[in-house]
Amino acid sequence: MHLPNRWVSICGVALVILSLAGCSVNVKKGNNGDDKNVDIKTPMGGIHVSNDADVRDTGLAVYPGARVKEKDKDGEQKSANVNISGFGFGVKVVAIEYTTDDPPGKLIAFYQDQLKKYGNVLECHSSSHVNYSRGYDQHGSTSLKCEGDNSGNNVELKAGTEDNQHIVSVEPAGKGSNFALVFVRTHGKDDSI
Repeated sequence: MHLPNRWVSICGVALVILSLAGCSVNVKKGNNGDDKNVDIKTPMGGIHVSNDADVRDTGLAVYPGARVKEKDKDGEQKSANVNISGFGFGVKVVAIEYTTDDPPGKLIAFYQDQLKKYGNVLECHSSSHVNYSRGYDQHGSTSLKCEGDNSGNNVELKAGTEDNQHIVSVEPAGKGSNFALVFVRTHGKDDSI
């Protein structure tokens, strides 16, 4: 399991912002010399990227006994806290990956209950990473929907709307499970994060 390729998107946006005049870049290193926090500020907006994601920012509890996943063999971090803001838009993404010795069914039951506080819980199934499409409910807010044939062993639980999502992605791993807790909040010119 891996989080959506956030670094490619972040780097693309960062390159555009860096090309603008009047920007400042601040990089803080961790104890092992890796980049820990990156802050980019321009007259048009800013980007904050950190691998110090706090699970409290996802709005969900950690499954009892779960462990934060270690970096993979390529050194990719298993947590991220990203804030991008500009004139009229913004996005905040907090994501942390975990592992547990418990089977997926126990996690799914636990997180279905956790997610109820954010609205109806959507359960999507796939044999790879789950995609979703937009839909509109009777009040005009953007709802979450599953795509594809909705079959497979990987499960993604979602609650909220397209602009304010709480997501739990669960994947079998031997006798246990890998899972990710994700919070995504976007806003337009009339909202704030």
